[in-house]
Amino acid sequence: MLQRKPVFPHVIEINYQAGERLGCNVYLVFDGAEWLLIDIGYEETVDEIVELIRQLDFPLSHCKMLIATHADVDHIQGLAKLNTLLKTKIVGHKLAATPLAEGDRIKTFAEIAAQNIHLEMPPVKLDELIGEGDKIKLGGLELEVWHTPGHTDSQLSFRLGNLLFSGDNIYRDGCVGAIDAHHGSDIAAFVSSLKRIRQSDVEWLLPSHGPIFRKDDAVLDAAIKRLEGYLHMADFGTCAADWPLMDEWDAELASGKLPE
Repeated sequence: MLQRKPVFPHVIEINYQAGERLGCNVYLVFDGAEWLLIDIGYEETVDEIVELIRQLDFPLSHCKMLIATHADVDHIQGLAKLNTLLKTKIVGHKLAATPLAEGDRIKTFAEIAAQNIHLEMPPVKLDELIGEGDKIKLGGLELEVWHTPGHTDSQLSFRLGNLLFSGDNIYRDGCVGAIDAHHGSDIAAFVSSLKRIRQSDVEWLLPSHGPIFRKDDAVLDAAIKRLEGYLHMADFGTCAADWPLMDEWDAELASGKLPE
């Protein structure tokens, strides 16, 4: 058996436990023998992760649920395979249900032809829908569900005491999850989600990628300011709310102003 290396009481992160990066962050939350997983990552690492969980002495039959933070291939491609091994229930937001059930390769980022990305997206059915304000009971623990859209419409975060499993909302370097119209991104919603995290009294952010870090209001403020700028930039296409340059040009055309 392996020695458990919890990052916080009741929380093991699989990459930290393994001492190497296996993919997205996979959080095993436990109380006593009962446990759950937040995300799983790619199909190719499922067997390795399951064997690691065995070696940590978590009975596979005691897995209460598998949670999909959102419907992105790098988070949930392995769900279908994993559930054939664990035979538990899969939960996620209602807006993730259809892309997952249909194996939607566009919305899940599994198919990006321009970048030669062609990944399989095995369909998987959500057994239970969770959303804003729901509570997930695990032994004596309670996870509060936050709906934090922006990166995707289905993005969920989970509060456990002073910890927030914060999904793809913000990373330690101030970057945020990809913003893409085909992906269901919404910049205004993203700003609102970041402001919610900023205004909360959580102390630690446990993101879906990269290192866990202490909540830093300055980092969040900078990200919020940057995204508020994105709302008015052509760089982000239909995710932007407007493009002020076009209003300026309309005025110049109407006034007969020529290039100077």
